[in-house]
Amino acid sequence: MKGVNIMPYKLFVGLILMLFSPLMGWTESKISFALDWKFEGPSSPYFYAIDKGFFKAEGLEVEISAGKGSLDAIPKVATGAFPIGFADINSIAKFLDKNPGAPVTGVMMIYDKPPFAIAGRRSLGVNSPKDLEGRTLGAPPPDGAWAQFPAFASANNLAEDKITVEPVGFPTREPMLAEKKVDAITGFSFSMFLNLVRLGVPEDDISILLMADHGLDLYGNSIIVNTDFAKKNPEVVTGFLRAVAKGWKEAISNPMDAVKSMIKRNPAADLALETRRLQLAIDGNVVTDYTTANGIGNIDPTRMARAIKQLGENYQFDNTPNSALYFTDEYLPRDGSLRLN
Repeated sequence: MKGVNIMPYKLFVGLILMLFSPLMGWTESKISFALDWKFEGPSSPYFYAIDKGFFKAEGLEVEISAGKGSLDAIPKVATGAFPIGFADINSIAKFLDKNPGAPVTGVMMIYDKPPFAIAGRRSLGVNSPKDLEGRTLGAPPPDGAWAQFPAFASANNLAEDKITVEPVGFPTREPMLAEKKVDAITGFSFSMFLNLVRLGVPEDDISILLMADHGLDLYGNSIIVNTDFAKKNPEVVTGFLRAVAKGWKEAISNPMDAVKSMIKRNPAADLALETRRLQLAIDGNVVTDYTTANGIGNIDPTRMARAIKQLGENYQFDNTPNSALYFTDEYLPRDGSLRLN
């Protein structure tokens, strides 16, 4: 992400092994799965897959651990502390550029459209990307959506010098928009929307500009694997992905029931709120024209090539980018289980 120095892989190994050595006992049937974030609505399908017996049917016992963002999940998997994780594919590309040869790659795309977005208020005149000109945009410097803003601005012919960027912290981002101290903010679509609603902003006053709907071909979060583990245990990885696909399919059909599985592990979570958060992720990021036609999990190579080109507008690669390093469909099940209908 823009403004974030990704710690070199080799330097990270010692720290990860020290912190997570108790988890190094995973076997071919016992899998530790590293999420990118805390237990919220969008993570429910994985817990649902446990409770519905989908992992058990594959001979797997899965333990899910919360994360602190993609820059947290990726090195955990790259070092082997976790064999499988969940992370932003764009962060994978950057990590591998800084750490050539690190054994980590994406194997199943979950967010066909990334949740990178601009949230504005209609009462402040923000209804479209062009409306950002002449206004103030609140952006946390480490934010994933803010990192994509140069390509977003280019795709929408925005004059960046006409946009005042106000660095804000994550805790103050939505409150500043709610108090009209800024005209728009960057962040994840489903999180910003619900946070603004909780702060009392009328829903019909909130405009969510999903970057994927405004010129960006970037992909979002993918299941990632330690490639050394995957090469030794291809059937395990494929079984894991098949169970994940079933978990998502069932969650799409029964979102509230899926969220109940998550709440068993996070009793402080609000059922209605997290069900809505999951539904927003399903509608905005998971169920798309592409996944409806082709199923969940794979990518369009032509779109990925465009995505990498756009990523290059936000990030200066040290090495020639290569999509084959960031994602492979080698482990996806071929039995029709990826279909959403």
